[in-house]
Amino acid sequence: MKTFVIGDIHGAFRALLQCFERSSFNRRSDRLIVIGDVCDGYPEVKQCIDELLKIKHCDLIIGNHDMWVLDWAERGDCPEIWTSQGGNRTIESYGGRPMPKAHIDFLKSGHLWLEIDDQIFIHGGFNPDIPLSSHSAQFLVWDRILLDTAWEKHLTGNECRMGSFKDIFVGHTSTELYNTLKPIHACNVWDIDTGAGWSGKLTIMDVNTKEYWQSDLTPDLYGGAPGRK
Repeated sequence: MKTFVIGDIHGAFRALLQCFERSSFNRRSDRLIVIGDVCDGYPEVKQCIDELLKIKHCDLIIGNHDMWVLDWAERGDCPEIWTSQGGNRTIESYGGRPMPKAHIDFLKSGHLWLEIDDQIFIHGGFNPDIPLSSHSAQFLVWDRILLDTAWEKHLTGNECRMGSFKDIFVGHTSTELYNTLKPIHACNVWDIDTGAGWSGKLTIMDVNTKEYWQSDLTPDLYGGAPGRK
């Protein structure tokens, strides 16, 4: 069994299929870790979750957008900050109908973090100076300090390590903000959100070899970037 991690999908089903094809991902025998934010952005969230449910070994790390979608699916919450950041596209992907229970259960199964041996997978980040269990869920899905700090240390050219893990995989912060559409490796942190929800690409990576494969630019797949305020 190979283990892969995939970046923030944001409803880009066509990009998801390209990543599976280009990486030769096996839905029956390989393991997939989804780094969070399956939802919001491009218009095929329903198709994305349908596809992820076909994978025998699939772990979701819950992201901030996935949390917003759960609030909508379970309580009908539609805050403007969510709808303006792609939430409307998620609602549209379900044709205005309630989210199926299987999709709700998939999002509710999401981990705040996942540890595999000496690797950790988390959507946003964490403070390596305090136990993971001491963090709030909001901090874990929203944090960008971990990546920013790792990047600043990386730029000094010195060896660095954030916390005790060999590898820390994160999403949430598009590498577009660092002027690249490739995954970022800074200290022991890997950012694999390469902007699929905006104007970039979706990335899937073998967590052991660090080989990665990418989709086409998502705006090219959908005839333009998703409209957001």
